[in-house]
Amino acid sequence: SALSTGEINPDELDEADVKSVRNYNFARPSKFSKDHLRTLEIIFENYGRLLSTNLPAYLRKTVQVDVMNAEANAYSEFLNALSNPVLLGVVDFAPLEGSVVIELASNLGFAIVDRLLGGEPLERTREFTEIELIILERVLEICTNLMIDPWASVVELNPRLERIETNSQFAQFISPTEMTAIVTMNIHVGEVEG
Repeated sequence: SALSTGEINPDELDEADVKSVRNYNFARPSKFSKDHLRTLEIIFENYGRLLSTNLPAYLRKTVQVDVMNAEANAYSEFLNALSNPVLLGVVDFAPLEGSVVIELASNLGFAIVDRLLGGEPLERTREFTEIELIILERVLEICTNLMIDPWASVVELNPRLERIETNSQFAQFISPTEMTAIVTMNIHVGEVEG
């Protein structure tokens, strides 16, 4: 109405008043802003420091943990990137809804088992035995319990390791199209990296 009455000259309109339009993909909605992902990186950097200081006492070997990145992807992309055999720890992240999935690289799993049983790591591409899974379950329980402190500033957690899956086909916890936050960490246990 201001334009039609002549109160405002159209040539004088500031382009800053014009709202910019952002593209939005309804097929892959983004649930995580850059701030969310940056917060996750900070939380997991703290978590990595806790792993670096607590796991050496258990493994009797130096452990170095680096956070590589945090990104949002569809759950199907995460599943497609998994190899077989896979080592997935399913963690109930109470009181938050849903689960957290911890994927431990197979070479790290074998290195941890070999370290705890007094051997040297060997290159293997086979399924984990029941005894190896019980040993790794104890290590993953330690890793799960270490999540409490880094998350304390966000929410008071009571995480609990529910189970370990060794087949990615049984890791269907949510819809494959659901968006997930994936935090990638690089762990060195002695000379083994994953």
